[in-house]
Amino acid sequence: MQEKLREHIEKVIPLTDAEFTFVRGHFTLKKFKKHQFLIQEDDPVKYSYFIVSGLLKLVYTEASLKQHIVSFAMEDWWESDFYAYYTQTEATMSLECVEDTVVLCLSFDDYKKLCDGLQKMERFFLEKSNFGFLGAQRRIISWLTSNAQERYEQLIKQYPSLIQRIPKSLLASYLGVFRETLSRLSS
Repeated sequence: MQEKLREHIEKVIPLTDAEFTFVRGHFTLKKFKKHQFLIQEDDPVKYSYFIVSGLLKLVYTEASLKQHIVSFAMEDWWESDFYAYYTQTEATMSLECVEDTVVLCLSFDDYKKLCDGLQKMERFFLEKSNFGFLGAQRRIISWLTSNAQERYEQLIKQYPSLIQRIPKSLLASYLGVFRETLSRLSS
């Protein structure tokens, strides 16, 4: 499992064996079952998660209890309520397993120690953050400029393996359509 983390990091920066030993010492392995929460609204956000295996959904719930799926995260991705993680405040979103999931957890203190102790990791996290920001911008623009059919086609094109793993009801919620509409879009 640690090798998956090393491969992931080395897509951005090279690491010596000693550097990776330092890095892996800051992560904790945890396993979660389908429907189990890693983060719940109003709780402190202790970790950022690197997904080793499985699938997660990040959900924002309005005061009216209407839920919005903000994102999905699968293998080789990072997920958390990042605002709460970086500001060390309570979660405004929940993070739930769509499948049984294995993650490597990075506490905020360990994140700071990694960045302070190995400048390469600061560069790694900056690049991951930049690409996450770009992805969020792309999704916002899609919502502003595309209809449901176009959003569905963009999602299929961008993440074909993800589509096969997401139940249709969750996919419809993510796209902002009813399940019946999704059935028409996918036929």
